[in-house]
Amino acid sequence: MLNLNRTSRRLLLCAPLATIACGGSSASPTSPTPATAVQTTTITITSAGVSPNNIEVALGARVLFINNDSKSHTIASDPHPAHTDCPPINSVGFLAPGKSLETGNLTVARTCGYHDHDDPLNAKFQGHITIK
Repeated sequence: MLNLNRTSRRLLLCAPLATIACGGSSASPTSPTPATAVQTTTITITSAGVSPNNIEVALGARVLFINNDSKSHTIASDPHPAHTDCPPINSVGFLAPGKSLETGNLTVARTCGYHDHDDPLNAKFQGHITIK
């Protein structure tokens, strides 16, 4: 049997709890957030994809999606098809060519993924919004 003093026993007992309590981000491990985020509240959609695809906004901001593509897109929060990670993004929804719509107010500090619901696996139409 291991002979541990009181401090060592406490560390052994608390370390797993601290790991669980700290947890990780809600972002999917298969879609890491890119290192650099552009500070803007506008994302433009073209046939080449969304630009910029990784933005940073202030707490409470809204993000405007502008569809400059000749095809329609349906913007939704990750994960597909549940769209539950960041509900304010789901306010954008269906965007016909030439149209623009805003997200709801982004009031929780976190990183939210989004995608085109009609083409969910196409990385060109995926991105992240970091709310700080």
